[in-house]
Amino acid sequence: MNEYFPSVLVGHRPDQYRMCFTAGAHSARHVRRIIRSYLREWDLGELADAVELAATELLANVVRHVPDRRCTLVLLRQAGGGGVRVEVADGSPRLPVLAGEVRDDAEGGRGLVLLDAVVDKWGVGPGPGDGKTVWFECSPQVRDDCDGTTTP
Repeated sequence: MNEYFPSVLVGHRPDQYRMCFTAGAHSARHVRRIIRSYLREWDLGELADAVELAATELLANVVRHVPDRRCTLVLLRQAGGGGVRVEVADGSPRLPVLAGEVRDDAEGGRGLVLLDAVVDKWGVGPGPGDGKTVWFECSPQVRDDCDGTTTP
């Protein structure tokens, strides 16, 4: 399967994508392909690495911490091409906790640390039923002509 289908073949992509599914071992790979394809279509391809990594970490949390592994992923293009917002909602009331210090030999605990490092902002809100929605936003970096620095 091609990783990307040119818009000539599939038409204009709407400003959001929504998918409900049961997360499994191969879900992250498929979701990364979908995300990359939408970001390219929206001329936000420069965000692909960060958005894919962050979404993968949220899906890993669903697999690890949500008993039925059911979730809804929403990918939203922000107005004016200003970036993207990703939401992962599940039915578990268990809230994510940003780990303080993680031992070198620990098998988990780094996901939210990675998320925090690669996105502009993230948070948790109410989700379906007693569940939650974990979200993050990424914006393109804008180069400041005066001093060469980048800002989100």
